[in-house]
Amino acid sequence: SHDHYDHLDMDTVVTLAQTQRASFFVPLGVGAPLRAWGIPRQRVVELDWNECARLARLRLVCTPARHFSGRFLGRNTTLWASWTLIGPNHRAYFAGDTGYTRSFADVGAEHGPFDVTLMPVGAYNPAWPDIHMNPEEAVQAHRDVGGRLLVPIHWGTFRLASHPWAEPIERLLVAAQTSGVEVVVPRPGERVDPTGRAEFDPWWRF
Repeated sequence: SHDHYDHLDMDTVVTLAQTQRASFFVPLGVGAPLRAWGIPRQRVVELDWNECARLARLRLVCTPARHFSGRFLGRNTTLWASWTLIGPNHRAYFAGDTGYTRSFADVGAEHGPFDVTLMPVGAYNPAWPDIHMNPEEAVQAHRDVGGRLLVPIHWGTFRLASHPWAEPIERLLVAAQTSGVEVVVPRPGERVDPTGRAEFDPWWRF
């Protein structure tokens, strides 16, 4: 989605490159660090907002987000983005790292509805509305894009805000129930079936 350290990790990228053959689809400018890490140029596809590319029968659209970028001393020299994935039978929306934006409604109108959305719900702060959504805004964004099943992301990993570890999920569940939105919270590495019904498993409560 962008080049911040908590989203673009060198060891992870290099391991992915060594263990699978797929290309890396990234926003404009994010290809530079990948190539510096030894990823072959032909495996890196850079896209601007609203540009698309194909991977077999899957169409990937680089869509807007509300955030910023930068590694070390550089800032806002590369693009940040969300992604729409359109297959022959299903559609998914990955919001990336973003504050709430009216672009969600535009994405939904042009590319939705979606079987599943991956929405960031953590690392929020009232002082950061331009870069990180809170759980209630994530539910609204899910509705804006026309999502069916909401999968929360961007929580429980890096401690970037002062809220308790599990607060994003607990707030999300309340907001989702109020809005009639179906949520599934997979364990790390667990697969999600976009056609199935979400089973409630509060594994994070320990």
